[in-house]
Parts: sequence; structure tokens; C-alpha cells
Amino acid sequence: MSQSDQRHEVDLPAGRIRYREAGEGKPVVFVHGYLVDGRLWDGVVDGLSDRCRCFAPDWPIGAQQVAMNPDADLSPYGIAATIASFLEALNLNDVTIVGNDSGGAMSQVLVTRHPKRIGRLVLTNCDTHENFPPGFFKTMPPIAKLPGGMTMLAAPFRIPALARAAFKPFSKNPIPADLIASWMAPALRDPGVKRDAKKVTVGMNKRYTLEAAEKLRNSELPILLTWAPGDRFFPIKYAERLAVDTPNARIVQIADSKTFVPLDQPQRLADEIAAFANGGE
Repeated sequence: MSQSDQRHEVDLPAGRIRYREAGEGKPVVFVHGYLVDGRLWDGVVDGLSDRCRCFAPDWPIGAQQVAMNPDADLSPYGIAATIASFLEALNLNDVTIVGNDSGGAMSQVLVTRHPKRIGRLVLTNCDTHENFPPGFFKTMPPIAKLPGGMTMLAAPFRIPALARAAFKPFSKNPIPADLIASWMAPALRDPGVKRDAKKVTVGMNKRYTLEAAEKLRNSELPILLTWAPGDRFFPIKYAERLAVDTPNARIVQIADSKTFVPLDQPQRLADEIAAFANGGE
């Protein structure tokens, strides 16, 4: 790790956030999705840090190593507020936010409720409109509300082969088994992280993304939709819908990828972010 590529911690009202920082230039803050952490973006940060100042935090979306405060709000509103407090704590301005998967949903809530420090938004394949959560994942929030519901949802992930199988549809390239195991470990072993994961799961609801999409209709925020076509969870029709409805949005298709564009095409994504963050339209 170079001197300009370091891991840090910051204490925010909701709790402690760990993050990787690398590079210099325009600030880019990454928002991963459910049951992964900031390492999702490692390849993108590696390819981007020569042109931008990159921040890849471990957000409290179910796989963070440090539990949040017991009273932390981890609904999409609460997570968006935590991201906003991160930008404030580090005094970051004209920030490019980059979101993937359910982190893209949180990013849309963020830019429509806490726009002050944000200059641009990049969304890779993610929840939008009524597609939050997508497909069969819609069964998870009501199950999580039940007594013992999170234990039931977590049970398959205790078996490494089943955990790997659960992640397989999201990436064109195999995800390292040790990375998946490390994503699963906190919620399986730490009661505080399991509590946090329940809050996040229960909070997933299309009303947040529908509200954000409606607000984006009146926003001049530049938005880049770097979308892998053919994704069964997040079809490109949702990106096309955002692009039509939002005044300053455009789509760039990134082929040979699935939901986890940051893992499948990190350099291509880094190049698109660099051009966009540094003034390209």
C-alpha cells in the first residue's frame, strides 16, 4: 500500500465508518450494496486513483466489520444521512458519488435529500423506481420483520458453497471464495452487525426509490448511468427510464458484465468515472 493509499476510520453520529482512501484530485465516493463492503471497488480505485481522490467506505449495509450505534437509523434515509455526514466530516465538496446495487438506491436518496456537497452521480446496475428490492429479494423485508426472520435468511450463508452460489449470478467472473466468506462473517458472528443487517433489510422499500426518481425529474445534477445490459436483476430498461425522465442523465453501456460491474469491468468503469468526474459530459 502506497503512502497515498491508506485505510482510515471516522466516527459519525451513526457510528464508526472504515474506509480506503487513495489518490489526489476531484473526490469520488463509492457506495456499495447489500452484504458486500468497500472492497467491491478495489479494482476501480486502483484504476482511478491516478486521476481522482477515491474514498471506498464500508457502509453499514450488512457486511461491515464494525457495528453501528444501537440507535442508528439504517433505513435508506438513515444511510443517506450517514453518507452525507461522511462528506461533511471529511470536508469533501463537488463530490462524484458512485453507487452499485442497493448502494445505488441509497445514492439516489442521498443526492435528492442531501445535495449540498455533491457535484455528480454515477450509477451502475442498481435498484431504481419500483425495482427495490428486485425480483425474489422482495420477499426478504417481510421475512426479516418476523421473530427469527434474519436467522432464517442467514442460514444458507453459513454453508460456504451456498454462499458462493448466492453471489454467482451477480458477477460474470468468479468472486474469490475468501472475499465472499469475509463478507458473510460479520453478520453471522457479530450480534451488532446482525442487528444492523436486519434494519437495512427491513428498510428496503420501493417508496424510497420512487420518491427519489420523482425528485430527480426536477434536478440538473449530471448523472452517468454506466449499465451492463442483460442484467436479470437490474434490466437496462430502468436506466433508460431514468435517462428519459432526468434532464441531465445519459447511459453508457458496459458489456461483458453483470450486476457487479466494479468486479467485472473495473478499468472500463474507472475510465468512465474519471472522464465524468473531471468535467466530461
